[in-house]
Amino acid sequence: MRIFEEMESEVRGYIRSFPAIFDVARGSEMFDEHGNRYIDFFAGAGSLNYGHNNPAIKEALIDYIQRDGILHGLDKATIAKQAFLKKLRDTILGPRNMEYKVQFTGPTGTNAVETALKLARMVKQRSNIIAFTNAYHGLSMGSLAVTGNSFYRDESYGVRANSAFLPFDGYMGKEFDSMTYLHRLLSDQSSGVDLPAAIIVETVQGEGGIHVARDEWLQELEAICREFDILLIIDDIQMGNGRTGTFFSFERAGITPDMVTVSKSIGTGLPMSILLMRPALDQWKPGEHTGTFRGNNLAFIAAAKALEYWDSPEFAEGIVHKGALFEKGLQTIVKKYPDANGELRGVGMVWGIEFSDSDFAGSVSEEAFKRGVIIETAGANGHVLKFLPALTIEEGLIEEGLKIIDASIAAVLKTRNNLREGVLA
Repeated sequence: MRIFEEMESEVRGYIRSFPAIFDVARGSEMFDEHGNRYIDFFAGAGSLNYGHNNPAIKEALIDYIQRDGILHGLDKATIAKQAFLKKLRDTILGPRNMEYKVQFTGPTGTNAVETALKLARMVKQRSNIIAFTNAYHGLSMGSLAVTGNSFYRDESYGVRANSAFLPFDGYMGKEFDSMTYLHRLLSDQSSGVDLPAAIIVETVQGEGGIHVARDEWLQELEAICREFDILLIIDDIQMGNGRTGTFFSFERAGITPDMVTVSKSIGTGLPMSILLMRPALDQWKPGEHTGTFRGNNLAFIAAAKALEYWDSPEFAEGIVHKGALFEKGLQTIVKKYPDANGELRGVGMVWGIEFSDSDFAGSVSEEAFKRGVIIETAGANGHVLKFLPALTIEEGLIEEGLKIIDASIAAVLKTRNNLREGVLA
């Protein structure tokens, strides 16, 4: 690991949590340079919903490269982009009766968020944006202004003007009605909250700690946006692409966002980020919002192939089935170790165990890695153990991985008990 310590910036993060030099990956398994095997419950932070080196996607990419298909095309028309747009329309948007224009915004998720915020402000001629507690929308300036975690924010470099935060669903407890509170703020001319151009929200907060918004809460939020002429932006960067069981995470609530930010697994691990917008909002002048790498043709090829999974309802049914396996297995683990004070929450194929001890989740992640499972933590204090496997993971790997998590929690508890007894002795 010396070369990384000598040459790579101190900002590197995941390499510290998973200190191995990885070489090969297939499906939901990764192998380091020594051939050690790891079950992947991380999936590239949600970028690999279809697994590592998916055979069908890999074959499509190889064929495209071998025939000298266009790799870089800015926003020119290409066969690859044409194929993706047709597939997105015919397989995803059309069957759901969704009418959205597509804007290719750049290589990563924060590009889509920046675009959405800029467009909302331009269309509505208002500057304020409302976001929510524990939100994570990216770390470029505009996205950072609507990201909640103070770890990423500092007044010396973060421009936090023109944004306001409200409690996410359940943040203040079950009794607090944050939508009634929002309605009051917007209705009262002396509330101090300017009428926003848009409200941006994740239906499930991933980095924020696996907080799942109720359908009713999302429906009330949409109704408020319509009443006050506010654009509703759904950030589906991590929770879209089937993570919650449907292709878009907001489908379960039956709402229709004005804009949807999409990235991560839409490119199957290749850089790709798009903004979906209602046609009436597409008020850009040609070239008014641009970028060198907004047309990744390899990602278009990969994405078009990946969307074939959604041609049959069996894929979504499989997500629900595997998600139930995770839920059942994790409920058993939480009940088995009451001393860990774990609380399970999630939906579909995203689950989190929140521990009362802020260091416990990190210790379990470290122990699990030693035993052959890659799993990250989430939440403001890293106190949530976050399960984010590929949607294509085999049931046998789910079972094997959960056994390792079980053993890892037991090992951490044992170590802590031994230390406590040693101190008492």
